[in-house]
Amino acid sequence: MLLNLPGFIVKAEIQENYNMLGKASSAQPTVGLSGCGALSHVYIQHPPLRCSIPGSRGLFYDDGNKLLLSVTSDQVFAWKTVPNPLFDAPTSDPIGEGPVLSIRYSLDAKVIGIQRSTLVIEFRNRGTEEAFVHRCKSESESILGFFWTDCPTCDVIFVKTSGVDMYAYEPELKALRLVETKRLNVSWYVYTHESRLVLLASGMQCKSFTGFQFSSGGVVRLPRFEMVMANAEANKKPVLAAEDVHIVTMYGRIYCLQVDRIAMLLHLYRFYRDAVVQQGSLPIYSSKIAVSVVDNVLLVHQVDAKVVILYDISADSRAPISAPLPLLLRGLPRANTSSSRSSSMDTVLVEVSEVSDHEGIIYRDEWTFLIPDLICDSSHGALWRIHLDLEAIAASNSEVPSVLEFLQLRSLEASKAKKLCLAITRSIILERRPIPLVARAIDVLVTSYSHSIKMGSTLLGRIVGGETSSTSGIRHVDSSRTGVDGSLTRIARLGKTMHESATASGVVGEPQQFRTGDVENESLDLATGVTVNRSSTALVSDSEENVGSEVMKSSSGEPLEKSQPNNLHFLGTKDGTGAETSGKEVEHSTLQPQMLGPSGLNSEVSEQLVSQVASPAISPGEMYGSIFAPVEEGMAVDPSYLVAIIVEYFHSAALENLKVHQNLNVLTIQLLARSERYAELGFFIINKILEPSKEVALQLLDSGRNNIQTRKLGMDMLRQLSLHHDYVLLLVQDGYYLEALCYARKNKVNTVRPSLFLEAAFASNDSQHLAAVLRFFSDVIPGFRNTSDYNTYCRILSEMNSSTAA
Repeated sequence: MLLNLPGFIVKAEIQENYNMLGKASSAQPTVGLSGCGALSHVYIQHPPLRCSIPGSRGLFYDDGNKLLLSVTSDQVFAWKTVPNPLFDAPTSDPIGEGPVLSIRYSLDAKVIGIQRSTLVIEFRNRGTEEAFVHRCKSESESILGFFWTDCPTCDVIFVKTSGVDMYAYEPELKALRLVETKRLNVSWYVYTHESRLVLLASGMQCKSFTGFQFSSGGVVRLPRFEMVMANAEANKKPVLAAEDVHIVTMYGRIYCLQVDRIAMLLHLYRFYRDAVVQQGSLPIYSSKIAVSVVDNVLLVHQVDAKVVILYDISADSRAPISAPLPLLLRGLPRANTSSSRSSSMDTVLVEVSEVSDHEGIIYRDEWTFLIPDLICDSSHGALWRIHLDLEAIAASNSEVPSVLEFLQLRSLEASKAKKLCLAITRSIILERRPIPLVARAIDVLVTSYSHSIKMGSTLLGRIVGGETSSTSGIRHVDSSRTGVDGSLTRIARLGKTMHESATASGVVGEPQQFRTGDVENESLDLATGVTVNRSSTALVSDSEENVGSEVMKSSSGEPLEKSQPNNLHFLGTKDGTGAETSGKEVEHSTLQPQMLGPSGLNSEVSEQLVSQVASPAISPGEMYGSIFAPVEEGMAVDPSYLVAIIVEYFHSAALENLKVHQNLNVLTIQLLARSERYAELGFFIINKILEPSKEVALQLLDSGRNNIQTRKLGMDMLRQLSLHHDYVLLLVQDGYYLEALCYARKNKVNTVRPSLFLEAAFASNDSQHLAAVLRFFSDVIPGFRNTSDYNTYCRILSEMNSSTAA
């Protein structure tokens, strides 16, 4: 006997050709093993967890502890089903002889509860092996089942035909203490530990339901409600069965899925504390339906047709994610795969001899689907886990923004989802897809990253994207609203103008609102398992992340970076110990356009930090390092198209108050200068669309070698940023050493080596200028007359004067 857990639904419209595909698939009773190239979006991985025990009387699933249990005449064997149970040996416990209708371990794994009959449940202490029996007081009522709970007032719940009994487990007394009883007629029930919710069916058609949620915050009673059922005949009313009702959680919210076999529909209900709301229906095409949930994606198995239909409730539409396709069986990748084959994309086929006859048959009659993502073959002792093929799903949908939205919500394979998003975005840019399409795709990525930071569900804002300050990712975004608020506002306001100046075709697409359901408007309290909403209160699963109700604190008033001090110490004179120091290498490096790494961190450190964060969100650093930089290297065409795409990204980032990676500003200057679009480059700088920075200024100087106005913009930016040291050096390099001296004296710049000025004055072959420079440093720098520079250039000055007199 198996404990079969219920499932879930969503409203959608399915085209008739899906039905035709399902009927065609039903003619194939078996499905062979396949690699990644097969036509499928969902698969099970070979080998399964094999749990065949000699003398086994049946398999049970303990969802509270995620254990698969096999019962013999006097023992129970338990396998963990998470995270990777393939090679784990089972544990065993004695349970004595007798029938077993149901069996569950306590949540602390210290006690085993065994239902022996409809009147008796036995409890055995695993440590002492002591046992006691609890019997129903009245034979007019029977026990339908039981489950353990983490509710603070009770430990174990009995569901009986007469209602619900809540008991506290008393090990010292070897007994159960009755805490409370809920009296009502019960025909059958469904329960999942993930939701902590039990639904009790009653009435002639078993369509009237009462629900209770037993969470760590207490007991919540749901209002009574009735499920919708169509009548086959006027005088014949169908009866709802337990296998037609499923409880599932998706995106942290609790839903119920009901199969209406007469209407051939799946009805979806969402649970609130004060209401149960039907949220649409889905058509079904098979007399036998099973459901699974994998990474918050609903899988509706059309068992007779042997196909699976996928739905994502976070999307605006209730249409399927893709067409119905078979469930496939795949083999594990071999460790010694040939190097000539793709190491990341290939799934190696398993030899037919390695697979038992029964394992090659999909949707066997002996299969039981366990919520959320397991399949148990009770007759052969095998447990399968269902997986999504993200590559196949992405490849089967031509709507790029929709695919990216879907991938950005995946968390089980977050790394794979991120790589797919990056590859898809790079591809559509390299293929020169229409700019509005690429803009919508970028909107999805930007809003997803912004959402992940605001919800506090990722640390990417702290460890990627080029932010090396000590502030957190959330604080970085907040401070960008103050530090560069002018730039961001101008980008948002001038988005269309920028686009028109970057390309003659296309328009700036409006950013799409990234959908994650309505959980972001809810305030979650994990202690109670209840979500508080402005209008109503929704029940949430215990697994939902605590997004908190406290508003994120703004860090306005704190600068993005520490400002550069104006008064610095001399380089190249004497240090504190009297030794001569050199600033040559420092000065040289500061005058180069510096391109930081995509993350702004050491690559090894960055990878280690990113590996600890399971999120497909793409940071500004990754947008630059994994999309724009590789695309720029691979595009042997006019850069105007890429500039237009970058402008769209600037627009999206500004709308989300995100600071773009500074290297992208540098790349934009390079692209505009390469195509000699200096007027547009000036427009970007003057309107601060490209955020002022040292890197931007140096790139303007480098790109302005052939355009004096662009070089002037770079010089002006250095001065505006108070980068006086670099500004003075550039004046000296350009031959304006006297102007540099005046500027240095006015702004108290004491960091440039005197020898640079003296060399420039000597190179001008003007003895008066050289004398003026020597006199300046003699007056400004104490002890300068005792340096080698002074003695050397005094001698040179004397020689120049002597040659002039002669």
